[in-house]
Amino acid sequence: MPSWMYFVLALLGLLAGYVVYGRLIERVFGADPDRRTPVCTLADGVDYVEMTPTRIFLIQLMNIAGPGPVFGPILGALYGPVALIWIVIGSIFAGAVHDYFSGMLSLRYMGKSLPDVVGATLGSFVRKAMRVFSVILLLLVGVVFVSGPAGLLANLTGLDGVLLIGFVFFYYFCAILLPIDKFIGRLYPFFALILVIMAFSLLYALFAQDYTLYPSLNFEATEGLDLPWWPLVFITIACGACSGFHATQSPMMARCINNEQYGRFVFYGAMIAEGGLGLIWVTLGMSFYPDIAALYEALGPDNNAVLVVNEIAVELLGGWGGTLAILGVVVLPITTGDTAFRSVRLTIADALKLDQRPLVNRLKIAVPLLAVGVALTILPFGMLWNYFGLANQIMASIMLWTAAAYLIRRGRFHWVATIPAMFMTTVCVTYVLFDVTMGIQLSSSVATGIGVLASLLCLGLLLGPGRSLNAEENPLA
Repeated sequence: MPSWMYFVLALLGLLAGYVVYGRLIERVFGADPDRRTPVCTLADGVDYVEMTPTRIFLIQLMNIAGPGPVFGPILGALYGPVALIWIVIGSIFAGAVHDYFSGMLSLRYMGKSLPDVVGATLGSFVRKAMRVFSVILLLLVGVVFVSGPAGLLANLTGLDGVLLIGFVFFYYFCAILLPIDKFIGRLYPFFALILVIMAFSLLYALFAQDYTLYPSLNFEATEGLDLPWWPLVFITIACGACSGFHATQSPMMARCINNEQYGRFVFYGAMIAEGGLGLIWVTLGMSFYPDIAALYEALGPDNNAVLVVNEIAVELLGGWGGTLAILGVVVLPITTGDTAFRSVRLTIADALKLDQRPLVNRLKIAVPLLAVGVALTILPFGMLWNYFGLANQIMASIMLWTAAAYLIRRGRFHWVATIPAMFMTTVCVTYVLFDVTMGIQLSSSVATGIGVLASLLCLGLLLGPGRSLNAEENPLA
């Protein structure tokens, strides 16, 4: 079979997953087109704003994408064909399921943010813990995605880096405060189209210039590079397959949907689309270089995926391609950072029960929030960012367990969420016990065994006599 067929089959697999499995998930959840959604009763002109399904889909795609489906798959390409398999299988059976339930449960719980969605199912203690975890994680995401884009813009324009950091924070300030449809709602669809056009242009150029697709398509391609695919590939490729960060973003769009029947298109569909983008970038990473070792060398000692993006774009598209790549690398982190800060505002507002319609109430949260963000930019976040992948997948595990508990309490087929929850729990525990950066460094077999036991323990808690976990029923659910 010609090598390009592997890409075609993978892409068709994603599409089939959306059509077949996505419809199954929709049926298991019980989407009801006659049920009134939060925007129908809570419209406030700021966060609860009705928009068309297509616009919501494009905004959701940018909300969850950021640099994830570019950098993650490029780094994941180091693991060879396992990366391709994980993007397809992970997107269909884990990531899209995760995103669908995070969005639809928010719809059922009045458009509330992730901590309240989780707490309504798993109890008040988990709600409080998730509030702290979510705020810290989102704040770090927003801060980390300031210096990087500002530095790239400084190199591109020659302007002062501090001035550009100020510009990025001003953009964040607007994104946090302004109504969702007036700022993010107008810019994001345009950014999403840039992201898609950039990816497909590079893919077309790869074919047109007769590159051999997947020259090292074998499971032994990483030998000698000290890159064990288990469990590292499942942490490395997050946004292109399964990412807990998405659960913090979906509630923003859940506040804008006027009919539950659009949930599959917006939430499940956006994750499948992101999986397609991840598939393109992992293909570029595996095909532009003659072998995995060459890609490993191109990434440099710091595993800098930006270097590879720039090299691929310039080589395949010429000088303009390099400029496009840099602009894309600038836009993607910024569109992750702004929605991260906006999510923090919404999470804090939900916790304080602070009405966000008056501008003064939004300022009460946004001003100190950005002040903390500015202060944190002086700290070295390199080490903290290394832990983001783990924290991200822990959040994904929690969201999947939440979805499983929700289905069990309603007598529905919970295994669609339980199985990926068990898998991601095993991945996270194994990674903590095995990876050198965590400092424990148990053998792979021992770490995996403990990871499996941890997932089984969670399953026992889920199915045991106390499976309600003191959850709070909500009349809208």
